[in-house]
Parts: sequence; structure tokens; C-alpha cells
Amino acid sequence: MSAASKAKKVIGVEVNRQAVEDAKKNAAVNQIKNVEFVCEDASAYMKKAAAQRRMVDAVFIDPPRSGSDEAFLTALANMKPKQIVYVSCNPQTQMRDIKVLMKYGYQAEECYPFDMFPRTAHVESVVLMSRKRI
Repeated sequence: MSAASKAKKVIGVEVNRQAVEDAKKNAAVNQIKNVEFVCEDASAYMKKAAAQRRMVDAVFIDPPRSGSDEAFLTALANMKPKQIVYVSCNPQTQMRDIKVLMKYGYQAEECYPFDMFPRTAHVESVVLMSRKRI
């Protein structure tokens, strides 16, 4: 929803039904009308969207600690978003996935670490990736 003020339309995909219901209520309370929430596995959704040749300008991903699978990353790259914002709680899987996206013509532009859990070794990171002009 934080991207809604900068976008024509935002689609949120989440497998947890309660999280989707909460997001819908949050959007209504905040009078955000250009968001849609889909209760589905993000990998399945992305694969269908890519097969339908849907195009998007930007994609925000926040996969589990295990990262994304190659099929999801391939579907994401096939949609050819101009930018990908990759949020991660596991720098190792994030780097692995970034390397896959680089094979599809994306490059990491910026990386921001966030220490959301002080006094622990855990760090979140956000990487902005852009599609290279070929």
C-alpha cells in the first residue's frame, strides 16, 4: 500500500488468507482505492501472470528465508518490470536470487541494510534492481 500513491494500480499477492483480509481492511480504512489483494501463492500467481504476458513497471518481492525458486524468478524476469525491489531477511539467498536475475539482464543499483533486531546478528536488506537497456 505504501506504493499506491505512486502507481496507477498495485496488486498485493499473499498466501495467508488472514493477511489478505487485514490488508483489505487497512486499504479501506486508509481510503486507498487503487490496490487489489490476491490470496494465492506468489510463485503460482507470477507464473500465471507471465504466461498471460502481463507487463508491470515495478515488482516488490519479500520471499521467505529460503528465497525464491528459479521458476518464480524466471516468470518475474519474463514480465520485464523496469525495477525490482527485493526485500530479504537472508542475505545469502537474496544474493543467490540476485545472481539469477542478473542473468536475465537486471543489475543491482542500490542496497540498504536495516537493523530491525538490535543486539542480534539479524539484518534485513532491500536491494533495488533495474533492467539494463540492451
